[in-house]
Amino acid sequence: MASFRFHTLVECKPVTGRMHQIRIHLSISGAPIMGDVQYGGKEFFLSKVKRGFNLKMGTEEEPFMKRMALHAFSLTFKDLDGETVVVEAPYQKDMAALLKQLEANR
Repeated sequence: MASFRFHTLVECKPVTGRMHQIRIHLSISGAPIMGDVQYGGKEFFLSKVKRGFNLKMGTEEEPFMKRMALHAFSLTFKDLDGETVVVEAPYQKDMAALLKQLEANR
């Protein structure tokens, strides 16, 4: 977990694997996922956190990420032989860039 000025990075460990489980639980808890507009999350705009942000005249600001800020860092399951398999994935470029911006603007 990491806390930023207006955002928090949390680790979730779903139990049932039900569809939208993490999204719904966080939304009900009052902490919807950034960019998850279906469940109350707001899009992330750089202008809201970066001091001195300037937008070119005549242009409209685009959200920093074009998706919700949800990432499956690690998945664990049993294969057909009963062996435990752990798969890990680093953050995608947009998610890593988002975290870098949040860190820089604490």
